[in-house]
Order: sequence, then C-alpha cells, then structure tokens
Amino acid sequence: MSAVGRAIWFIESHFESDISLEEISEAAGLSRYHLSRVFGLVTGHSISSYIRGRRLSRAVPALVGGSSTILEVALCAGYGSHEAFTRAFRDQFGMTPDAVRRQGHARNLILLEPIRMDPAHLNDLEPPRFETLPPMLFAGLQEIYPYGGNAAIPSLWQKFNAHFGHIPGQKGNVAYGICTHITGEAEKFRYMAAAEIADAGDLPADFATLKLRGQRYVVFSHRGHVSGIPATMNRIFGAWWPTSGLEHGEIPDMFERYDERFDPYTGMGVTEIWLPIRA
Repeated sequence: MSAVGRAIWFIESHFESDISLEEISEAAGLSRYHLSRVFGLVTGHSISSYIRGRRLSRAVPALVGGSSTILEVALCAGYGSHEAFTRAFRDQFGMTPDAVRRQGHARNLILLEPIRMDPAHLNDLEPPRFETLPPMLFAGLQEIYPYGGNAAIPSLWQKFNAHFGHIPGQKGNVAYGICTHITGEAEKFRYMAAAEIADAGDLPADFATLKLRGQRYVVFSHRGHVSGIPATMNRIFGAWWPTSGLEHGEIPDMFERYDERFDPYTGMGVTEIWLPIRA
C-alpha cells in the first residue's frame, strides 16, 4: 500500500476522533510536509479538508433521519457548538444543517466518499540518478497554493512563459517549477515558475528571486503528459522514498526541471523531479 493509501486508511479508521497530522504522518511513514504535499497531489484534497469533508458527509444521514438534535450531530462530528457545525456544513455543501433536515433528503448534496487508492503500478518507476548542483539563483513568478489546490498552477506558467527566453540574465533554456514548504503552515506551499539567472538586476516588477545553496539531489524522470506527475509522485513517496534510507535536504521541497525534451505547448515530454537529500 502506498503512503497516501496508508494515510487514507488511518484517517478512515480514526476520523471520528481527534487525530493530528503527526499521527497520520507516522502511520503513512512520511514527514508531515512530504505527506501534505503528496496527499494533495494525489487526491486533490488537503488532509484537513479531506477529514472535514468525511466527517460532515458522515453527519448527513443523521440530519436527514432526524433522530438526533443538530447539536448532537455536531458533537458527534467533532464540533463543539451548533454555530461552528453550521458554518462548516454550509461551507462544505452550500446549505445549512437546518435546511437539509427540513428537506428530508440529501439528493442535492455532493458527499465526500472514501478515496480508494489503486495499488497497481506503484513500483513502475525508473531508477533515479543522483546529482550534485552548485548554488543557483532563480527568478520567476510565484504563488501560494493549498495542498490539493494545484489546478491553478498552469495559469501561473501561462503568465511566466510570456517572459521565458528574454528574462534579464537568464541562463540557458531550462524552466523550473520550484516547490517550497512554508514554515509553520501545514496546508500550503509556495510554487515558483522560474528560470536560472546570473544576477537579480533589472527583473520585471512582479518577479521574485530564490537562491538555492549547493546540495545533492535524487532525480526521477516522469514521461508523458505533465498532468500525470501526481501519479509519479505517488510512486516516489508511496514506494521508493520510505525504503530509500534518505533524509530530505535543505530547501526546496522539490523542483521540476523542464528542458528541451518537454513541449510546453502540448504538456507532453520528459519532466525531471529533483528532491534534495542530505549527503
């Protein structure tokens, strides 16, 4: 079973109690930020939104059945008050618990069912290579996204590609998608669409810069459409990383490298996934 599969199993077995990200990460065999990253990529949900959605979805039959008060349903779902439950329920389903109870059915609600992971092909991964890079300076456009909310990343690339090739000081013709964990924030990450530059002078006003120190990386190849990267990430963190004996290095969390083997117009080709490791 993959790390995400183990995390889902643990959540499904315990979400009616108060579980922490640390407990879920321990059950999955990954660090908090590795699990948060890959869980969002693979499932399309952050861990907290998945737990919230499952708790609220499980509460719906009790509301429709009417045998418990709304406060009792709220307490069973892990909410300390009618008000807190109502806010969360409305955010999830677009209706209040009272309205659902009055209508007496849930046919117009989209309930979050348990995610079932396909265990097949977890080992279908090319052997990685190891590389050591010197310090590098990057410039590009960056945004903060919730884990699982990476569907907006292609629009960031659309903006960045208008600059690529004529960025002041650009080195080479390789683009990078750099993911960095935000300290103290378990549910969000920073993503930069970037190019390596020689210096930070005379950049466009909306550009950010990032300097990475020299370090060692393990490098995986993803072949095919770029939208399939979550499946490759699931193979890396689900099967390869937990048994590798490696420790994650300094920032970034990871970066994607797009060279001449990748076609940005079609999204097809080879994408390299670089993960920093401790030497």
